Amino acid sequence: MYPQIFSAAREVDQAFLIILGFSVLILVLVTVCMLWFLWRYNFRRSPRAADIRGNVWAEIIWTALPTAIVLGLFWTGWTSFKAMRTIPEGAMEVQVEARMWSWKFTYENGKTSPELFIPLDVPVKLALSSRDVIHSFYIPAMRVKWDMVPGMETDAWIQSDTLGEYDIFCSEYCGLRHANMITKLKVLPGEDFETWLNAAPGEATKPRGLTVMEEFGCFDCHAMDGTGDIAPPLNDIAGTTRTIILPGGEKRSVTVDAGYLKRAISNPGAEIVDGFGDDMPPYEGDMSGEDMDAAVNYLLGLDEGGAPLAAPVHPGLRLAEEEGCLMCHVTSGDSTEDAPSLDGLYGSEIRGRVSGEEQTGVADDAHLHTSIVDPSAWVADGYDDVMPAYDDLDEETLEGLVSFIKSLGGSR
Repeated sequence: MYPQIFSAAREVDQAFLIILGFSVLILVLVTVCMLWFLWRYNFRRSPRAADIRGNVWAEIIWTALPTAIVLGLFWTGWTSFKAMRTIPEGAMEVQVEARMWSWKFTYENGKTSPELFIPLDVPVKLALSSRDVIHSFYIPAMRVKWDMVPGMETDAWIQSDTLGEYDIFCSEYCGLRHANMITKLKVLPGEDFETWLNAAPGEATKPRGLTVMEEFGCFDCHAMDGTGDIAPPLNDIAGTTRTIILPGGEKRSVTVDAGYLKRAISNPGAEIVDGFGDDMPPYEGDMSGEDMDAAVNYLLGLDEGGAPLAAPVHPGLRLAEEEGCLMCHVTSGDSTEDAPSLDGLYGSEIRGRVSGEEQTGVADDAHLHTSIVDPSAWVADGYDDVMPAYDDLDEETLEGLVSFIKSLGGSR
């Protein structure tokens, strides 16, 4: 049995043990009585059956005793059920959404997470809902298991008296990847929880160079997904070769290194990338040397000390994780039996079914939008129509997901 970390769960365990104890006791009594009757009233000992007309005391006992036992067990179960269903006033509320095949937890300040974080010794109300099919929210350590039916909102509550990480499962078979609906309940000290809750996404690990570039508005023109409508893209540029145009019109090839990037930031008009205009303002004098070094190191894949940095994480990756996209889709390699791969999808030729008819098309921006908001409108060839519709996403989240898919490569 899982160790329990919830005060109300103690009453559930107590009710279980009492019912189990009575069941074992009754089993033993019935078995003993059966063996005794087989021995006492076998044919050789009692060749002639006795004619018993009635026994008032026996009738009273076999009526009163089971009634008392059933009422006692009912009371035991009712008190534990009441403890689990009586949500304390002022409990912190968390929206819990189940979907094939992942979880999404949304807090009162709008923050979302694929894992459930709660503070120690604080009651938490869970508002449960399902996006697609019937799921069941189950935390063994809390003894909480509640069905989640599409179109129906239910609630439960939890409160942990122990720090740590605990499993969360879906206990209702909900499709091919039902077994993958596993996440974690993480119980934090109050101060740590508040820090996590109020932290901006990725704040703890965001490189300083990325922060500098955001503050100076670099991403208003430059993209990190390989596209370049008004300015050259900045993703994976370290060591690449660019053709630049000098003030006199001469073209020259340069390698993207620290020196080139610093010149391009300080005085971009002196070396204009071929195919783009002289629209970027110079940042010489506006950006400090430390900020420029941080931005350059970030673009080169280095940390502030010049050591190799993990590849910049596209902000859409966090959205894809939170919305459960990566429970079925993969971002590298070939498609799986569950869903098409997102690797190189953008701009590729695709086949699918529209209203039951086979059609071909191109995975452009419009297709990606439709596939997220209304996936049943185009079902990829070889797959079933099982993806839920994400028609409640705000425009920023939708664009972030599309941008992330585009960043994974393609023919456009």
